[in-house]
Amino acid sequence: MEDYSVISQYLSESFASNTEYGWYLQYFGYVPSGILIAAFCVFAPKYLPNLKLIKAGFFGLAIFNGLGTILVGLFPCDAGCPTKMIHSSTAQLIHNAAASVTYIFLPICILGIGLGLKKFKTHQRLSQISMALGIISAIFILVLFSNPESGYRGILQRVIETSFITLIISSTLNIRNSN
Repeated sequence: MEDYSVISQYLSESFASNTEYGWYLQYFGYVPSGILIAAFCVFAPKYLPNLKLIKAGFFGLAIFNGLGTILVGLFPCDAGCPTKMIHSSTAQLIHNAAASVTYIFLPICILGIGLGLKKFKTHQRLSQISMALGIISAIFILVLFSNPESGYRGILQRVIETSFITLIISSTLNIRNSN
């Protein structure tokens, strides 16, 4: 997109219903990413301490972030990704609902993983990273939700997404190094 701004526009605006290459981003980017996220989050607990809080955190991420990513990919937002419900398409309403539920549960799941891992010396670093990322994502989600039309919504969303990606990478490295 010619005038796309990573600072002021949502990620979803890159594949909104009116974009030239939106279909490709949806079906070759977001939907497969959601499937891979869900798969990782389902299988990761098998390589970590067997604690309900850790499993619940990862399964929550599989459902809310994995499935949420699939849903926002299948139901693209309207042009401009409006957050107001008036004159929104059904796809836009599903898109907004999936994104909102994902962002509500993201920090809770990340914090749950961190709290669960806190009990195990071999996973202290991942616990600390998870706790920090859960707090960071919660703060940025609150800021984003308080003003979804902010001129900085793109950068706010990217910090939230980066916190999740950092958790996935950190978890992967922790699993690799501990097994």
